[in-house]
Amino acid sequence: MDSKRDKDQDAEFEKITPVLLKSRTGEFDLESILFLKLRGLGIHDLGCIGECINVERLDLSGNNIANLAPLASLRLLSVLSLSANRISNLEPLRSCDSLQNLNMAGNIIPSIESLHCLQSLRKLENIRLKDNTYNYTNPAFSVRNASYRTIVLEMFPNLKVLDGERVVGRGSDLYQLCKDIDDTIKAGLYKNGQLIEHPDCKPWVEDSYWEIKRSNSAIIEEAYKQFNDVLHECRLLNNRAIHVISQTERSMSLKKQPKQYAI
Repeated sequence: MDSKRDKDQDAEFEKITPVLLKSRTGEFDLESILFLKLRGLGIHDLGCIGECINVERLDLSGNNIANLAPLASLRLLSVLSLSANRISNLEPLRSCDSLQNLNMAGNIIPSIESLHCLQSLRKLENIRLKDNTYNYTNPAFSVRNASYRTIVLEMFPNLKVLDGERVVGRGSDLYQLCKDIDDTIKAGLYKNGQLIEHPDCKPWVEDSYWEIKRSNSAIIEEAYKQFNDVLHECRLLNNRAIHVISQTERSMSLKKQPKQYAI
């Protein structure tokens, strides 16, 4: 008897119904629903979701959804998560004028051209097409096709965040700089998957580079002093970084050595 009841409940979850929505939100009127979370319920049919015309935040991740047609009436929807589904066609989202944040990682979007229908969404500023944390991606946006980022950014000039990485605004330049440095370090440390042994690194600049010419002005003197204090902290951080990198390289080098057993 219990087994039959469980199967009936599972069958109900395959399609979004007024009963499911009311039980999940406590709202009697579907138009009163503003926030809706239906993650991992095995849903493949969006059913009556289109009647929630005032919903602003909707989480449908981790289901079996392929057809987005019922979402076309959600004109106030601003945040939509559809990660880990079976979606290939985004056309119905063209009508979601208020959409700002869209998560489509872990679907089957076949090409970059599939995103053209979203270009009319002027408020769209955050798109996620892959998620390395959960290993979610799409056929058109895999690691092998790294150039898609440039194309997507050209398609959506108002975009501020792509795949969780800020591309414009405060912090974007620093993020890109750190990413470039990290990529350069990784490219230099490894060759054919093996850690390359390097001799002691030479300083980027001569020691005299950090010396600052003094001035008779008391104000400028104080500014020089504060700046030198900052440089001193930078040197300390640099020394700590060199130490950590050295330890990491030594540790990784030891891990790659074959184990030896006493006979």
